[in-house]
Amino acid sequence: MEKEEVYVNEKVDDIEAPQVDLEEEDDSPIEEVRVSVPNTDDPTMPYNTFRMWFLGLFWTCIISFVNQFFYLRQTQIAIGYSVVALLSLPMGHFMARVLPTHQFNIGGWRFSLNPGPFSIKEHVLIGTMVACNSGTAYAVDIVILQKLWYNSEKPFIAGMFLVLTTQITGFAMAGIIRRFLVRPAHMVWPGTLVVASLFRSLHAQQHEDDHGRMPRMKYFLIITTGSFLYYWIPGFIFPTIGTIAWICWINPNNVVLSQITGSNGLGVGVIAFDWAAATTYIAPMVTPWFAQVNILIGFILVAWIMVPWAYYTNLWDSKNYPIVSAVLYQANGSEYDKSLVLNAQGLLDENLYQAYGPLRMDSFFALTYGVGFAGLTATLVHVILYNGKEIVERWKSARHENEDIHSRLMSVYPEVPDWWYGLLFVVTLALSFVTCVVWDYMPWWALILALCIALIFVLPVGIVQAVTNQQPGLNIVTEYVIGYLLPGHAIANVTFKTYGYIVNYQALNFVSDLKLGHYMKIPPRTMFMAQLVSAVISCIINLGTAVWLIETRPNVCTQAGYPFTCRSTKTFYSASVIWGAIGPARVFGSKDGALYSPVQWGFVVGIMLPLVFWLAAKKFPHVGWLKLVHWPVLLAATSNMPPGLPYMYTNGLFLGFIFAFIARRYYYGWWSRYNYLTSAALDTGVAICGLVIFFAIQSWDGAFPFWWGNPEDENMDHCMYGSANYYGEIL
Repeated sequence: MEKEEVYVNEKVDDIEAPQVDLEEEDDSPIEEVRVSVPNTDDPTMPYNTFRMWFLGLFWTCIISFVNQFFYLRQTQIAIGYSVVALLSLPMGHFMARVLPTHQFNIGGWRFSLNPGPFSIKEHVLIGTMVACNSGTAYAVDIVILQKLWYNSEKPFIAGMFLVLTTQITGFAMAGIIRRFLVRPAHMVWPGTLVVASLFRSLHAQQHEDDHGRMPRMKYFLIITTGSFLYYWIPGFIFPTIGTIAWICWINPNNVVLSQITGSNGLGVGVIAFDWAAATTYIAPMVTPWFAQVNILIGFILVAWIMVPWAYYTNLWDSKNYPIVSAVLYQANGSEYDKSLVLNAQGLLDENLYQAYGPLRMDSFFALTYGVGFAGLTATLVHVILYNGKEIVERWKSARHENEDIHSRLMSVYPEVPDWWYGLLFVVTLALSFVTCVVWDYMPWWALILALCIALIFVLPVGIVQAVTNQQPGLNIVTEYVIGYLLPGHAIANVTFKTYGYIVNYQALNFVSDLKLGHYMKIPPRTMFMAQLVSAVISCIINLGTAVWLIETRPNVCTQAGYPFTCRSTKTFYSASVIWGAIGPARVFGSKDGALYSPVQWGFVVGIMLPLVFWLAAKKFPHVGWLKLVHWPVLLAATSNMPPGLPYMYTNGLFLGFIFAFIARRYYYGWWSRYNYLTSAALDTGVAICGLVIFFAIQSWDGAFPFWWGNPEDENMDHCMYGSANYYGEIL
C-alpha cells in the first residue's frame, strides 16, 4: 500500500480490510442497485488528490456564480451535475497527462500532483462538490427582500452569516441521520443511481466485456448527442411541440374547454414532446413505479376531481380567477397590490388592510395548501407505523447489524467521527444565535423552534425520499407556525422558514451525496471535507454575486430592469406577505372573515389516512395493494402545483409507465443496462443545448422567426383562454 501514501491523506494500509467474498451472488438485495452499482472496490485508487481539489473548487466557483447570476434573470438556467461531470472529465485526463509525477515530501507528508490516471473517485468527488451547490442559497432571497422591498438592509456580514448557517447547519444534521439513511441497503435514494450510472459509463474501460452489446460510453454519447440536437426543436424552433393542446383546438374559444384541456389549465390530453417539461417535477425513469402510481392517484384526486368540483361550483368565488394560478387577487378578480396594505417598514397596516380588502386565491392554490398540510402529518404517521420498529432497532444496534456488500466494502475506510459533526453543529448553532439576535432577524426562541421542526421531520422525510425519490417540503408548515406566533413580521417569517425548511432540505441533500459516495466507495472523511469546503465557498459567492447585481444593475427585480426581473424572488416576496405581513390567521384562520379556514382540516386528514390503511393492511394481509399505498407520496403529488402545471405531471407519468413499468417488466435486459444511463444522457443533452441556446443566441437578444409553432404572443399552446377566468377574462 506504499503507493497510497503518495497522494492520499487518509491511509488505509493500517486498517484491517474486511474479508469480503465477491461472489456473483454477494450483491445488493435491491435490484435497481445491482444493475447500476458494481459490487467491487479498489482502495488503492487515488481520490484525495490535487487534481480533485483544483477541479472541484474551480467548478464550485463557476457554478455558484453562474447559477446565482441566472437565478435573478427572467429566463433562469441552472448548470447541474451531468454537465459538470461531462466537462470535467477531459480536464481531469488532461491534468493526468501534463502534471509532473514528482513526489514531494513536506514534513514527512509525501504527495504527488499526478499520482496516476484520473480516477472515477476523483471525478465523483468533483461532481459532489458541485452538487452541494447546484441550487442557489435560499437565504440570499432574504437579503434581497430586505434591500429592495422592506427597507431594512443589514450589513454584508449579517447576510453572510445568515446564508452560511442556513446552508451548513443541515450538513451537521446529516451526520446524525446518516446511519439510518446511508448504510441500510433498502434506503436506495433512486436519484443517486442515475448519477452512479453516469460516472460508471464515463469511466467504462475499453476492454470491458459488453457481451456483444453497445458499450455504455458509446450509448451515452449517442443519446446525449440526440437529446442535444432534438432539444433545439422544442427549446427554440418549435416550442408549440412541447404543449400540444389538441383537444382545445377543437374549439379554442370555449372557455371551459380551454381551462380543462389547455396547457395553462388542467392539461387534460396535452402532449409534450419535450423531455425538460415532462421531467420537471417527475423523474419518470428513476422514481419507482409504485411511487409513480401513488403520484398518479394523488394527482387525479386533486387536479382532476377536487379542483374542477371546487371551481365550477364557485367555491370561494373561484370563477373570478383562473383555474390554475399562483397570483393573489382581490375579491373582484383584479390582482392584489400588496404594497397598498403595508406601511413604510414593510409591516401590515390594519387600517389599510381593512380599507383595501382581504386577499383571495384560486381554488387550486388553496386546495394544494390543504393537501400540503395533510402531507406533512401523513409523513410522520406513515414513518412511525411502517418504519418505527426498524428505526428503534437501528438505534439500538448502531453498526453491528448485518450489512450488504457495499457497506462491507466501505468498512475499509475510516468513518467520520461523530464529534466532527457535533462540533460543526455547535459552531453553526452559535453563529445562528448571533445572526438572529444581534441583527434582529427573529427572536432566539424562534430559532430553536425552527431547528426542532427541521430535526423532527428530517428522518421521516428522508425515509420517504430514500425509498420513493419524492421529498415532502417543510416550507408550508414553517410559514404556518411562525405566521401564527409572529403575525405581521415578514422578515422573521422567511427567516424562520429558511432555518426550518432549508436546514432540513440541506441535510437530506448532503445525505443523498453521502449515499452516492457509499455506492461509489468514496472515503467518508474526504467526502466530508469536500462537501464542507465547497458549501462554504459557494455561500460566499452566491451572496456576493447577488449583492453585486443589486448594486450595479439599474431597476433590478422590476420589469424595467429586464432581464433581471427576479421571478423566483418575487414569489418569495409574495409568500412573505401572505404568511408574514398578513399572516395565516387572516388567510386560513378565522380573523377578518378568512375564507380558506377549512383547508386546515388537512392536518387531521393526514393523520387519519395512513392509520386507516395501515389497520386495513393488518386486517387483510392478503390484499397486496394496501401495502403499496404511500400517503406521503400520494398527498405530495401536487405540492409543486402551482407553479408546476398539470400537463407536466401527466406526460412525466406516461413516460414512467413506459420505462418504469413496461421496459422493466418486458425488456429487462435493456432496462437493467441502459435505463438510468438513458435518463442521465437525456438530461445532459437538454442541459447543454439549453446553455448553448441561451449563451449563443438569447443572451444577444437573438430569437427564432415567429411562426405558428413559435407564436409572437407566447401563447404556445394556441389555447388563450386556458389562463382566463370562467367569464373569459384574461387577468
